[in-house]
Amino acid sequence: MGIVECSPAILETAGKTLDAEGPVYMVNMVRYRDHADYRGKSEFPPCSGREAYFQRYAPAFNNVARGEDYGLFWVGNVRGVLVGAEGENWDDIVIVQYSSFAALRRILESSAYEAEAAPHRRAALADWRFIVTTQPNPPK
Repeated sequence: MGIVECSPAILETAGKTLDAEGPVYMVNMVRYRDHADYRGKSEFPPCSGREAYFQRYAPAFNNVARGEDYGLFWVGNVRGVLVGAEGENWDDIVIVQYSSFAALRRILESSAYEAEAAPHRRAALADWRFIVTTQPNPPK
């Protein structure tokens, strides 16, 4: 069974060090279900996990996140994993930039996100990694 949740405790812990920093880039490594699984609780017609993610989750997320400073940075199809855990395969990588980690938290912790967007993410994804990154100042 894959991981498709980001717990409030994890957001709280990360927020203690990241809320005061500037922009964050959230790396989403996603593996889709063959068929979106709403656990019998959906008025939506059947579709693939990828369709549920891009045609349902993404628009719902954009609606919930209206007013926050964020944007899609990059989307790519994974064509192979050259170095990684055995059996860990990904379909796409989606990177979203937020003005701050606090902005991301406001979205994810909102009741609107839980009601409108999260059900589509859960239905769409078989597995997920959600990695917070910042741009470093590399030594010269």
